[in-house]
Amino acid sequence: MSLTPAPFHADVANGPDGGCAYWLTTSDGVRIRMGVWGGGDKGTVLLFPGRTEFVEKYGAAAKGFMDRGFSTVAIDWRGQGLADRALENRLIGHVADFKDYQNDVAAVLAALPELDLPDPMGLLGHSMGGCIGLRALMEGLPVDAAVFTGPMWGIALDPMRRSAGWALSTLARQTKFENMMTPGTSEQSYVLVQPFKDNLLTRDADMYEGMRKQLNAYPDLALGGPSFAWLNEALKECRALSLNPTPNVPTITFLGTNERIVDTKAIHDRMARWHNGELRMIDGGEHEVAMDLPKVQTEVYDAAVELFLGVLEDA
Repeated sequence: MSLTPAPFHADVANGPDGGCAYWLTTSDGVRIRMGVWGGGDKGTVLLFPGRTEFVEKYGAAAKGFMDRGFSTVAIDWRGQGLADRALENRLIGHVADFKDYQNDVAAVLAALPELDLPDPMGLLGHSMGGCIGLRALMEGLPVDAAVFTGPMWGIALDPMRRSAGWALSTLARQTKFENMMTPGTSEQSYVLVQPFKDNLLTRDADMYEGMRKQLNAYPDLALGGPSFAWLNEALKECRALSLNPTPNVPTITFLGTNERIVDTKAIHDRMARWHNGELRMIDGGEHEVAMDLPKVQTEVYDAAVELFLGVLEDA
């Protein structure tokens, strides 16, 4: 495979020097984008972003890992960032089948040998990326250890909204309205319409402002609410994952005590049966703990690198 360079917006990535991106084509013909910050010689972080996110958003994380000697590889999942979007309205987050994201994972894994990045390789999965990452681990993802932040192993819905979500999204699939945006969501990106005060993502005002600057500078990176199909597929995938055995992979999961986006009960349930896993609660933390206050970011990066390097020492 020959890697084809893709656009990379270094001016808003806030990452280490040398970041770049490549186009990849999946087995089902979808073009996705892979971002790479190479040069770290102690190991590699395979970074699975959440819904609506994009490579450049993780430049600060790549810097955190580079400062600790690790290279980073991030992904624009199908339907977001600069990857192909399935719908004419590119602002609706959509996927026809949640397992299609595993085709994106496979494309990145196939490209990694050309990058000649160092071992050990660890996974960092955030939110939807944590859902995709858990499925990938269950299917044999070749990483030595994993870290999750606010993983979407369930969606935060009260019983009434959960029942309505199941019913409406299932009906939409059956009546061909699956491409419509779910009620209560918007085509506008969350950070562009929500003031910093009481936002659901981070307690760090500079980090939040950086997210806004990225989207204002490059509107093509923006994404709004999900389609009925995405919601239905996400609900089904979370339920299916909950019934599967826990992977035998050393793991740390970080969860903010003020998490309001993903289902915290599903995270507690999973980590209670992860025999070589640890759940770390971040007091007052919101959804994006890796983009939280500087002291929390430091805790996440230090713990991840310690876990990844510890795998080598134990081998």
